Amino acid sequence: MPEMEPTTKQAILDAGESEFLNKGFHAASLRNIVKDAGVTTGAFYGYYKSKEELFDALVAEPYNTLMKRFLKAQDTFATLPPEEQPANMGNISGECMDWMVDYVYEHLNAFQLLLCCAEGTRYEQFLHTLAEIEVDATHRFLEVLRRLGHPVPDIDPQLEHILVSGMFSAFFEIVIHNMTQEQARDYVQTLREFYTAGWQKVMGL
Repeated sequence: MPEMEPTTKQAILDAGESEFLNKGFHAASLRNIVKDAGVTTGAFYGYYKSKEELFDALVAEPYNTLMKRFLKAQDTFATLPPEEQPANMGNISGECMDWMVDYVYEHLNAFQLLLCCAEGTRYEQFLHTLAEIEVDATHRFLEVLRRLGHPVPDIDPQLEHILVSGMFSAFFEIVIHNMTQEQARDYVQTLREFYTAGWQKVMGL
């Protein structure tokens, strides 16, 4: 019996992933998942308490890893000496975005679930959460610029949110449109250049 458990669990994960990708979390049927996995409902509940818990099992680790790496990049930039931050604008975040491309492609199905199929789960605000982290980091950087004596213009908060949200939406188009990894790297490089130049203009740098 112990030898069968990994196979049964993997069958449930595979069936759940397919059902969620095809129908989204809301419309996904637990009955279909159980049927496609070739297990009983009782066997399913031996591994997962709910459809939500199964979805979580498919995306939690990639989600948490990406968030942790993204937050680390923000903290790394913020701990640079203030006078070094303007010259490094875009460098650390750019390295993080390059890492994100490769990581997303290592876990492509999980990020397709997060981006396209997560409505009704605790992950449905994935892009909004990233945007809020970026907005907070932008505020800290603007304060650094002011302390350094740069004449930083006031930036409308709504515009700021739109710009940041647009950046992440554009980044994750690589997943939504099924680009190859090589295409995605080129695409994100251009996005980095575009948004860095745009923010430098907005910030008066």
